Amino acid sequence: MRKEGRKPYVFEAKPGYLYFRKGGKYLHRFTAPEGTAEFDRQYWEVMTGKTMEAKRSWAAAIKILRESDRWAEKSTRYRQDLEPVLAYLIDKIGKRDVARLTQADIYAAMDKNKHRVRFANYIPVAISMIAKEVIRRRWLNDNPAKGIERLAVPKDRRQPHVPWPDAAVERWRTEAGPVERLIFEIGVGTVQRPGDWVGFTWGDYDPVGDGTLRLRQNKGDKPLILPCTVALKAALDNAKAALPFAPLPARHIITKQDGSRMEYRRLAELMLAERRRLGFEAYDLHALRYRGVMELAWAGCDDDEIMSYSGHSTKAMVRKYAGEARQIMRARQARAKRS
Repeated sequence: MRKEGRKPYVFEAKPGYLYFRKGGKYLHRFTAPEGTAEFDRQYWEVMTGKTMEAKRSWAAAIKILRESDRWAEKSTRYRQDLEPVLAYLIDKIGKRDVARLTQADIYAAMDKNKHRVRFANYIPVAISMIAKEVIRRRWLNDNPAKGIERLAVPKDRRQPHVPWPDAAVERWRTEAGPVERLIFEIGVGTVQRPGDWVGFTWGDYDPVGDGTLRLRQNKGDKPLILPCTVALKAALDNAKAALPFAPLPARHIITKQDGSRMEYRRLAELMLAERRRLGFEAYDLHALRYRGVMELAWAGCDDDEIMSYSGHSTKAMVRKYAGEARQIMRARQARAKRS
């Protein structure tokens, strides 16, 4: 039924249900009350076929995030991971008012991207970061991404980190290139995530005594001071002595040939090429952290001692990594008793 004075093509199918009907087809159902600014905006969009950009749009909110201290404080690697998601949000909802997004919308976007689980799970992370910025400007009252459950990686797509065995460790140390050996020792010796390795500077290294490395973890922002293993200290001292330039405190330890900082992606490419050359493709970069935890477990360290080194926030993750090492130790002890 069309009401006198109502905008053209607006049709009320039943009380409270307004539609845009043209050519006998229902093209749009209005979600805002008639006579409101939101109703007019929806009517304009369906009439013109264009999307009107809201003043408080997601594109504007993302611009605010990128200019914020919150964004600047994130690591380069973390920002690189989120940038494709921000571009996706601009494409899909860039012109929409931030206040119109619901949790159902977020879940729908995640479901559409479930073929790439990591990307899908970054969607609520990015939205949450944006929301925290614009809540301060009163664009939003609540964070729509709060409490969103992440997607689980299907079992058939999970790739376990295979720990580096003794034979692979020994061969790497004798046959890998100098940069690759340095990266390897930093990975095993510090027991940190690969994304943290590229952040170490010579100012973080204290060669006194057994030597220590200082860092603030990218994930969790936890500060740590890590005693060096014998192999790590030797690798650092050798790398420092071989430098063609002064090891200024601000210079990064892992660098490209020109002395500039090596980004994580380049590090991953370099190590993959060397793993392929030596036939070690089964043992990835994160498995070096796994190896480090196992070595601590073999040395008899308990969960708390390992956590002080690795920076893990829960004992569950430590036990996951250390469990195999402890099982091997107990089996050897059992064999000795059996003999």
